[in-house]
Amino acid sequence: MRSIEINIQDAVYFADNQYVSLEAPTTAAMNTLEQGTGAGADFLGWVKLPSETPQSLLDSIRKTAARLRQNCEYVVCVGIGGSYLGAKAVNYALSGLFDDFYGPKPNEPKVLYAGQNISEEYTAELEHLLTGKTFGIIVISKSGTTTEPAIAFRILKELLEKQAGKEKAKDLIVAVTDAKKGALRTLADKEGYETYVIPDNVGGRFSVLTPVGLLPIACAGFDIDKLIAGAREMEETTRRQGPGNPAETYARMRNALYQAGKKIEILVNFNPKLHYFAEWWKQLYGESEGKDGKGIFPTSVDFTTDLHSMGQWIQEGERTIFETVLSVKEPAITRRIPEDAENLDGINYISGKRIDEVNKMAELGTKMAHVDGGVPNIHITIDKLDEHALGQLIYFFEKACGISGYLLGVNPFNQPGVEAYKKNMFALLEKPGYEEATAKIKSRL
Repeated sequence: MRSIEINIQDAVYFADNQYVSLEAPTTAAMNTLEQGTGAGADFLGWVKLPSETPQSLLDSIRKTAARLRQNCEYVVCVGIGGSYLGAKAVNYALSGLFDDFYGPKPNEPKVLYAGQNISEEYTAELEHLLTGKTFGIIVISKSGTTTEPAIAFRILKELLEKQAGKEKAKDLIVAVTDAKKGALRTLADKEGYETYVIPDNVGGRFSVLTPVGLLPIACAGFDIDKLIAGAREMEETTRRQGPGNPAETYARMRNALYQAGKKIEILVNFNPKLHYFAEWWKQLYGESEGKDGKGIFPTSVDFTTDLHSMGQWIQEGERTIFETVLSVKEPAITRRIPEDAENLDGINYISGKRIDEVNKMAELGTKMAHVDGGVPNIHITIDKLDEHALGQLIYFFEKACGISGYLLGVNPFNQPGVEAYKKNMFALLEKPGYEEATAKIKSRL
């Protein structure tokens, strides 16, 4: 069984006393999570999700994805936050970096994303792309009333029905929503859309291993059985307490660094395919821990690219940061650096080497420089980028997030702060039922 590796030797030096003192609290947090006795326990369905996912569900999702793949040039995943970030993270990590520059092939639709913003340009340009094309929609929302995806779905549904006809369109729309209630459930039942259920006990940012993420991933042509298998193995690995549990180690170390004054965590990758995985990770940790005036601020960089922009600040800026480096042992492709007779660029000394060997030395050299500069470093390694490894990595970060949130003393599974902007927006737009709030907010303008 392949598994992830975690190395904290370049971090513990900075917070040794705190790390030692957190042994018992980490065990307690782990027990709270496993036993479901803490705040937010109603949203712990993800903890045993990999082992409890029936094969029949995976088979059904693959069948639905096959239908969309056979009938669509494009499949649009409509959702926001956890309703699209997990799928995009996996699809981007497993796809060719330049795939978007090639047109769709038969039975190989492009998966696009909508409803994650309220940009008029984005919406109009997506409409323009899809005009005259065959496309399907996966609309993901528990309620069906979240503003961003509701706007996108209304517009795309209208375009699809106009182009394909209402009867055909219903076979090209799949709703992932609540089992019984909500506007999207009502619409899906009325129109006859195929549906999948978002479990009541799984919050959005923990939902990538449910149909929320699995259906768009399957539509992109990737193996969801292997993804779940990897997650299932990590579920078993992280059920055991002690130093052999990487999620426990990560949660304990990052909280030790937080107690030592390191308030910002930078997720670092040296592989551009992990860019959107970092975006998923930022939501997972930011929304889970940033509350009650507490929380490590999660941010990310793509190295070596960002070493030429953020490198100076990381090396010599305020010492309130630590880095978690996500490293891939073996790239899928081998490419060596050629010899050049004139050697005007001066890099013949690395000719014949794999590009990845140079990248790995940049990774090692950067870690050494940053640690010497006072930046603690946690190092996480996976063997390669495939469905199995990503399934492991997703579950690892989810499990560590739950433990870390309880160590921090917050409810990791709510997000009350997310509602503040919505209430203001509804009041400014004069939504029915917000009359008092509208009057109040307009008095401030």
